[in-house]
Amino acid sequence: MDDLDDMDHRIVTALRACGTDPRVAGAARALSWAGEHGALWLAGGLAAAAVDPPRRTAWLRGTALTAGAHVVSMGVKRIVRRPRPAHVVPLVRTAGRHSFPSSHATSAVAAAVVFGGLGVRAAWPLAAAVCASRLVAGVHYPSDVAAGAALGALTARLGTHWMRGGSRD
Repeated sequence: MDDLDDMDHRIVTALRACGTDPRVAGAARALSWAGEHGALWLAGGLAAAAVDPPRRTAWLRGTALTAGAHVVSMGVKRIVRRPRPAHVVPLVRTAGRHSFPSSHATSAVAAAVVFGGLGVRAAWPLAAAVCASRLVAGVHYPSDVAAGAALGALTARLGTHWMRGGSRD
């Protein structure tokens, strides 16, 4: 193993050990479940669009950017095909076998960028919690989460002009 792989293994082992506390395990499971396929973020964006008519288009476009980021991460995951950590017992079941990048992290950070830009102060702390939950659950390496977060931020950032009503030429 090279140094990054060794560090990835050690960090996920240490964070997965935090999941032995039933309260931590419960929170990690709940956040993992809520973040599956970006559901938490998509539901939140659609709800905001329903209750904020003046910014409905921005909410819908931000939600579309979040969904798009998730789809991109799934495509990258199919190309890279990195296996999930096998040296720890996971707290949750996963929708797929592949680990890189974390699609939960991708959609969480994309949502934090776009919804944070619309004034949702809780977006970043909640996104960070979703990202951490994937490590505590033992289903991702830190590099998977970091790559997913970077992909989500990049995808959302590239679309923020469009989200706010401009076009991207």
